[in-house]
Amino acid sequence: MKINKKPTPLIYPVPAAMVSCGTNENEYNIITIAWTGTVCSVPPMCYISIRKERHSYNIVKRTKEFVINYSTKDLAYEADWCGRKSGKDYQKFKELNLTPGKSEKIKTPVIEESPINLECKVKEIIPLGSHDMFMAEIVNIQVSERYIHPSKGTINMQHQELMAYSQGKYVQLGEIIEQAGFSIKNK
Repeated sequence: MKINKKPTPLIYPVPAAMVSCGTNENEYNIITIAWTGTVCSVPPMCYISIRKERHSYNIVKRTKEFVINYSTKDLAYEADWCGRKSGKDYQKFKELNLTPGKSEKIKTPVIEESPINLECKVKEIIPLGSHDMFMAEIVNIQVSERYIHPSKGTINMQHQELMAYSQGKYVQLGEIIEQAGFSIKNK
């Protein structure tokens, strides 16, 4: 037996990403975003959705760029704080002793303490309702060396304490169940 429920965005887990924005030190900000994901492989594209009343909204809309900075267990406090406090009232990099690092392809800073940073250029803004979706091309990815597989040179995100958000809670991603494609391997 199943019970029908009122529709909500019940797709979990989702990233608990710290999104940095701003192109000069006086406006640098960090907003924690759970509404983000992949939209295209070639070119590599993603999205973030932001409410219009958020401080970061106008910064991203004006500069047309942002950085998705992956959160880890060690960054849980910072990710939560950046999602609860407004950049109107706080300089978040300074408040949390986070380091604004240089992006390679855009002016917005990466968060140095984050192990993976996706530099993004906005291609389209789509009004949706409570949020506007910022569709963006990923123009560069910075990855901490510890996330690079030593023999393959690929990004190895397993067992690196990456954090996600699920129904009001932060969770650590963990155990690998199987490699994609295992159901048809050797058949």
